[in-house]
Amino acid sequence: MHVIGTAGHVDHGKSTLIQALTGIYPDRLKEEREREMTIDLGFAWMSLPGREPGEIEEVGIVDVPGHRDFIENMLAGVGGIDAALFVVAADEGVMPQTREHLAILDLLQIQGGVVALTKIDMVDDPEWLDLVESDVREALRGTVLADAPIVRLSARTGAGLDDLRQALAGLLAERPPRPDLGRPRLPVDRAFSIAGFGTVVTGTLVDGTLRVGEEVEILPRGLRGRVRGLQTHKQKEQAAAPGGRTAVNISGVALEDLQRGDVVAHLGDYRATQRLDVHFRLLPEVSQPLKHNTEVKLFIGAAEVVARLRLLGAEELPPGGEGWLQLELSQPVVAARGDRYILRRPSPGETLGGGEVVDPQPKGRHKRFAPAALARLDALSQGDPGDVLLQALAAAGSATYKELLGSAGLEKTTADAALAALIQGGQALKLEGKPVEEGFAADDLLIGRPQWEQLAERILQETGAYHQSHPLRRGLPREELKTRTRSLTRGQARLFTAALRRLAAQGELCEAGPLVHLPGHAIRFTPEQERRAALLLSRFEAAPFAPPPAKEVQAELGEEFYNALVETGRLVEAAPDVVFRAEDYERMVAEVRRLIEAGGSITVAQARDHFDTSRRYVLALLEHLDAAGVTVRSGDERKLRR
Repeated sequence: MHVIGTAGHVDHGKSTLIQALTGIYPDRLKEEREREMTIDLGFAWMSLPGREPGEIEEVGIVDVPGHRDFIENMLAGVGGIDAALFVVAADEGVMPQTREHLAILDLLQIQGGVVALTKIDMVDDPEWLDLVESDVREALRGTVLADAPIVRLSARTGAGLDDLRQALAGLLAERPPRPDLGRPRLPVDRAFSIAGFGTVVTGTLVDGTLRVGEEVEILPRGLRGRVRGLQTHKQKEQAAAPGGRTAVNISGVALEDLQRGDVVAHLGDYRATQRLDVHFRLLPEVSQPLKHNTEVKLFIGAAEVVARLRLLGAEELPPGGEGWLQLELSQPVVAARGDRYILRRPSPGETLGGGEVVDPQPKGRHKRFAPAALARLDALSQGDPGDVLLQALAAAGSATYKELLGSAGLEKTTADAALAALIQGGQALKLEGKPVEEGFAADDLLIGRPQWEQLAERILQETGAYHQSHPLRRGLPREELKTRTRSLTRGQARLFTAALRRLAAQGELCEAGPLVHLPGHAIRFTPEQERRAALLLSRFEAAPFAPPPAKEVQAELGEEFYNALVETGRLVEAAPDVVFRAEDYERMVAEVRRLIEAGGSITVAQARDHFDTSRRYVLALLEHLDAAGVTVRSGDERKLRR
């Protein structure tokens, strides 16, 4: 499906021409009809011959205001069109808004159009028509409409309308259909309520398909609703394809909570942003150079927000110049890489220029003259799909496949091929998900090679440093390592876990319950520590079933040395304050087993008498055996667990 947008000076006959082509008068407001002037966006549709013989295509039409006072309403509707119907009245020729609308179409890179030279019935002199057509062709030179056909016509008499339909059909037949990237978004250009149905929004659907029954969110507000119904050109649909004018009946969302510029999308597909990295072209005819920190109005999709621009890599931009901007927005918008936009000066109103979004989610404010930041923007703007994906991964640190596809702004087939090549070439890694040859799923976790090497090195360095600082500990607690690497994982628990799993699979790291350690790491005692341990254990040997209390041992050795003896198995902690020498513990366990096997069970008193010790030690031992699954308690007795 395709959408055509009108453009041209006020009173050059855009709305009248639309009515003649479609039978629908697009001016819907009472004031518009009274003043005979389009003030807000109007909508219509018509049938044109399709690509194949006998095929018919329904084409949507957006009619925009031509008066300079309503140029900003025009910008809300022209961004989602496939081709322009550029209207010039034969009796007046090229006028101020003719040129401004043409500049906007050029900035938005609307790659195709037909010029309708209207009102030829108002001109009697054929030479005048030739002169006007020559002026129009001169105005189009160097723009996206430079090669556009010019059709002479009269909406009042009908002359030339068939030629115009044929020219539009031929133009659209050459345009590929809008790609389905699997992440639909509908910039809202109109919202209203219908009795018995509720809230309805309209816009041009891009980047994916919407279906009845799907849950959606309205950004940047974060509202949630469900698609109750879909219409395209007043025809009910179960699914709406990208590229068409679409009306969406949404349940669960109140009309008063919506406004022009909101975006309807699937849950989680897009994130609102208040900062954009963009490439910008300043129009040659602007009144003054563009300076850093200028306040502007940003028009993107159907949204209009005030922004302050940061000029990167230059002190100012001369008329006709191009450069990089970082836009700081007063309100959040939804944008994707590759989206076109327009900037206007708020007062006095003037179209400054426009360009393309290269990063809709920059992580922070760039230093204005930082070479690395400028080089990254160049790569994003000019690179091949692989470069774009690598830059997107570098900016994100890591990303799911779905997130990466969204930030890169690439069509799925192109992205899949480029990403597979990057992984096979070692420039990127899939940390979680099926093998690359099985394709990519939305939740696959991806990371660029430089980011992975930095993260892996940091994990291994931190673990090694911990071993150096704490040689008597078996390993570094996972949670402490997560904190130490938070700057590289950006707090993403999934990335941290996936990184540990990959390093363990590669044999570079070992996981032991809540601890991690390097391969080959073991607790090793110095000769002095060995001497102190031997001295302590000799005291245990003197009273194997009534050893010194654990707290006394900790106070004597220090908590870390004590824990190391437990970790290495030289001591066995039966209770918080009861600890046995390992060989004494094993001897007691063997005796308990023997006594139970001989008598069927054992009591605390029997065990106490057998080992000739106090109840405290025996009770700690038996409860420890219960917890270990060696014995099971039944009243006052213990039996061996089957």
